[in-house]
Amino acid sequence: MEVKRSQKKKIILEAAAKLFRDKGYSATSMRDLAAEVNLKASSLYNHIGSKEELLIEICFANAERFLNGIKSINETSLSSIEKLKALIALHVEIALEDFTSVTSFNDEWRQLKEPYLTDFLKMRKDYELIFLEIINTAQNQGQIKNIDPQICLYTILSSTRWVYDYKQNSKTDDFKQIKNSILEIVTAGISC
Repeated sequence: MEVKRSQKKKIILEAAAKLFRDKGYSATSMRDLAAEVNLKASSLYNHIGSKEELLIEICFANAERFLNGIKSINETSLSSIEKLKALIALHVEIALEDFTSVTSFNDEWRQLKEPYLTDFLKMRKDYELIFLEIINTAQNQGQIKNIDPQICLYTILSSTRWVYDYKQNSKTDDFKQIKNSILEIVTAGISC
């Protein structure tokens, strides 16, 4: 019974991510969600506590994916420029693997309420601090240009945020080409 319930919750989470992406969190109702998963709105509460619970789970699951990924990359013996390439690849791969959830994560996190918003922002800040540390090390070692680290960080991040839109509207499934093209463009711009 518990397995069946967790499978249904996964279906509900995926449907919620899709609706949050397409309509926005605020515009998505429990009725919309119930219709999407072929349940009555009252039956949803057998599987979830609230719409907010779904947003929390989507945001924190993705934040953990990124934070665990950067920590893993940072602990390797790769050079700093190789770590930056691995981080760019991580962003592209996560966006291509689960573009619906990542879209909700990127666009709807601002809808989180306290204390979740503070916790989420702390995870985001921790991520950015590790990323900045890698950028600073790469600059100090002469591996990338001496560009303001914050500008470098946000340029790298924004250069990968559009991938989920591209994936949603593209007919190509050549994810390796997409990842390699982004890597080439971004690293060419920052490399010495």
